[in-house]
Amino acid sequence: MHKALYFIGLASIALSCTTQKYYYTYDAKSKNKNNPSPNTVIEKPKPSITHQGEVEFFTQNIANPAKNDNTISYGSLVSAKPKGYKVTKNFFPAMGQNFRQRYLILHYTALDETKSVAVLSQQAVSAHYLVNDLDNNEIFQLVDENKRAYHAGVSRWRNDYNLNDASIGIEIVNMGFKTDASGKKVFVGYSDAQIKKVAALVKDIADRYMIAPTNILGHSDIAPTRKQDPGPLFPWKKLYDEYQIGMWYDDATMKNFLTQINPEEFNTQVNTSPFIFKVQTALQQFGYDIVPSGTWDKNNTKVVEAFQYHFRPSLYDGKIDMETWAILQALNQKYSK
Repeated sequence: MHKALYFIGLASIALSCTTQKYYYTYDAKSKNKNNPSPNTVIEKPKPSITHQGEVEFFTQNIANPAKNDNTISYGSLVSAKPKGYKVTKNFFPAMGQNFRQRYLILHYTALDETKSVAVLSQQAVSAHYLVNDLDNNEIFQLVDENKRAYHAGVSRWRNDYNLNDASIGIEIVNMGFKTDASGKKVFVGYSDAQIKKVAALVKDIADRYMIAPTNILGHSDIAPTRKQDPGPLFPWKKLYDEYQIGMWYDDATMKNFLTQINPEEFNTQVNTSPFIFKVQTALQQFGYDIVPSGTWDKNNTKVVEAFQYHFRPSLYDGKIDMETWAILQALNQKYSK
């Protein structure tokens, strides 16, 4: 029998003996961490690894979900097979682990269904799932959730970059937008049947991987200078209100911020360098990839536009008005770290 392992200073440790029958939790109040007395040890039955032929699965959590730790594997276990050696799972699983899948990114395809399937399954771009535009119960899976799909590209949210590494991508069949004679982008809407599919899919994925509401985003949120999808007609508020998915501001908080704004003072300050810097800093604090400069240029105007696509879809001109500013402040109050 192996000696019990421990980590000094941790509240608790979990180990299994070679029989895979138990894991042991040590009381953090024990005065002697090196040699805990027997009455500080709690034995708990340890879930076993299940087998289907030579394929192994571990489908229960023994870690602490409050710390975003989870030992569940939603697919088969992948293990090394070094020549001449045996890899055992006598101490499997370690409690200190979590999921690679920390973000969920929504896109539109800007193509019809036939072309969407062909491009996403046969070319260099991909997504984990594709939601068609038919009123049926079918959703296409294109990539294993444990693998990286090529959907996010150059991207950032808060302090995380290259979000293909940490995300699941969902593409939605939608024709995107056309530009009218005035240069305004005119977007195509989504059907109720599509949104129901998207909601069910997102809810399932977010619940399984414990994805935070602040990490359920649009492509335009994580790549605002390059992308517009899923666009201002994607019903983020409906997903929040009816399915408890993603982020939305509290209306009362937003209105409170709005009442504090003096219109005359706002119109005087809105184009000044200190105020622009303040807005850009708030966008950066919320999560967007923007470097506060105190001036508006083409790229950071697109960041404002992307923010409006998500949270102020009735007006997406890339300009800060009083309502956009109030919404941003309300969101930062609610969600910023």
